[in-house]
Amino acid sequence: MARRLILLALAAAAVVVPPASAAVASIDLKGSSSDIIPKQTSDQLLVEIPQKENTDGKSKTMTLPDTRVRNIKDQLIKAKVYLGLGAIRANPQYLRDLRQRIREVQKVLGDASKDSDLPKNANEKVKALEQTLIKGKQTQDDCSVAVKKLRAMLHSAEEQLHAQKKQTVFLTQLAAKTLPKGLHCLPLRLANEYFSLDPGQQQFPNHEKLANPKLYHYALFSDNILATAVVVNSTVLNAKNPSHHVFHIVTDRLNYGPMRMWFLSNPPGKATIEVQNIDEFTWLNDSYSPVLKQLGSQSMIDYYFSDQHANSDSNLKYRNPKYLSMLNHLRFYLPEIYPKLDKMVFLDDDVVVKKDLTGLWSIDMKGKVNGAVETCGESFHRFDRYLNFSNPVIVKNFDPHACGWAFGMNVFDLVEWRRQNITEIYHSWQKLNEERLLWKLGTLPPGLITFWNKTFPLNRSWHVLGLGYNPHVSSRDLENAAVIHYNGNMKPWLEIGLPKFRSYWSKYLDYDQPFLRECNINP
Repeated sequence: MARRLILLALAAAAVVVPPASAAVASIDLKGSSSDIIPKQTSDQLLVEIPQKENTDGKSKTMTLPDTRVRNIKDQLIKAKVYLGLGAIRANPQYLRDLRQRIREVQKVLGDASKDSDLPKNANEKVKALEQTLIKGKQTQDDCSVAVKKLRAMLHSAEEQLHAQKKQTVFLTQLAAKTLPKGLHCLPLRLANEYFSLDPGQQQFPNHEKLANPKLYHYALFSDNILATAVVVNSTVLNAKNPSHHVFHIVTDRLNYGPMRMWFLSNPPGKATIEVQNIDEFTWLNDSYSPVLKQLGSQSMIDYYFSDQHANSDSNLKYRNPKYLSMLNHLRFYLPEIYPKLDKMVFLDDDVVVKKDLTGLWSIDMKGKVNGAVETCGESFHRFDRYLNFSNPVIVKNFDPHACGWAFGMNVFDLVEWRRQNITEIYHSWQKLNEERLLWKLGTLPPGLITFWNKTFPLNRSWHVLGLGYNPHVSSRDLENAAVIHYNGNMKPWLEIGLPKFRSYWSKYLDYDQPFLRECNINP
């Protein structure tokens, strides 16, 4: 960007430049431009790109698409550079004419993004601007002034961009943590209905299926009723035999009644539902769980929420209540919660199931405990992205280039989990990280450590990620995916959710449902 702007400034100051490759190599942002050799105008540089020689030995010039729009924008940049030059500003009449021509060209350009969008009188207005610029060249011959002006403009633009990026990060984090009014209303309405029921009406059917290891069992830990409903509905509607599927939901005390009421009034077909309250897990206390003890400590609360982190962009994501919720860490206690089960699929509440998942139970994981999709297609998804490799304990035990994997859709062999004593491994690492010197936050870093060399890589089509931050997720990947994951801040139930992906989620909700209508929750 900077090099292109300097080329334009040089052209505006009546200096001609060599072909693109030479021009880029010869311009020094901190030096003078006295060594630039005249060869070709900047307009030509912007229009033509030399291609490789044809088979007959002759070179061929390719015209870029929508060249007129690009050239008009370049002329406007040149004209704006002129406005700031001393010799130009000393000529009031010329200055008025130039501003008038700029306004005319901006008007005809409008929002055009391709040549076909331009009006018929575009050429006439652009020619008038070019003629005005030619007159300006006669009064401005000092190239260094133009370059200095351009540098000042570029510096100002970069400062504004940095400020805008910082504000965007803050507002995105804020929006991600903000509960929409409808989602605040929903549990209140559901709670009111639930506690008006007789005790007998508050129970779910099919209790005998909850501990049957021959069925397909799912674990889902969430305080988001609507998101949980979508996960369950999408799984059941895409299952070949819904009656063989059992959903084990754990939520907090505040959402326990509302969550139960939702599934009592919206039963998932023939599937079986269990809703539990994490506060009733009396065995899960701070004398047993190091992470529970740490989450309740004042130092941890200060770390996530104290004002000392408020001005640090990198720490904005830390200031999220989910990092202090035990629901987020409950995934490491599956064998303790479900002692009679042998295998489970763990689902995050921000996923949508698109295909039957029963094939996951027949995968031979070759003695591994965790079946997960690896995410090392990008360098930032390797171990050194999540763990502190300046710490000798981490350096001694792990490979910084090892491939990461994703939570959100995981198959856990609970028999192997118990045999290999995985929960104790998790506890030992949590104790070592009491001062947060091994990793900073979340459940993925301790997951990578706990299941190190104990993870079986699943086919990527089982779990496609990125719908909560990446608008460029491949349509082919979405089509083939068994589970799609809205990981990131742009959740589909928030206004900041990516519109192109929202329909995959909203299709599994009945917006005519009375509770949703009463809370004004719409697609």
